[in-house]
Amino acid sequence: MSSPSNSFECRWQACGRLLAAYLLAQVLALGALYLLAVPVLITLLGVLACLAHALWTLARHIRLTHRSSVRGLRRNADGWQLWSAARGWHAVQLCPDSLALPLIVVLRYRLPGEWRVRSVCVPHASQAADAHRRLRVRLKFSRRRWLAPG
Repeated sequence: MSSPSNSFECRWQACGRLLAAYLLAQVLALGALYLLAVPVLITLLGVLACLAHALWTLARHIRLTHRSSVRGLRRNADGWQLWSAARGWHAVQLCPDSLALPLIVVLRYRLPGEWRVRSVCVPHASQAADAHRRLRVRLKFSRRRWLAPG
């Protein structure tokens, strides 16, 4: 009987379906603002909030063109690590509310020394089918996956 390897690495790229879903959500939010019977100033603030969110989110989380965009995950003897162009490989603690479904993986993680929990969405179309399956299996069955980095 062989023991499973403790090392694992995967990377992903931008996904057009995630972009389409985000743009649909933005259109629905703007449509709701248009239909609400509120003062024009409130509607304008809502539109500005939607645009600000789009400016922040599109490059960092959807199109993955920003330097701080997380585009990789690996597990080795040092624990779980995420990759971004700005920081390279950096240690993280995965949270128990991370989700691994056939169509999407939602990685919830915390950086060492921070209380804030962050998230990364990895749709199945952003990786090869086999790589996405391995990621889901590793997240579901990995031992000690919720431990803080040492």
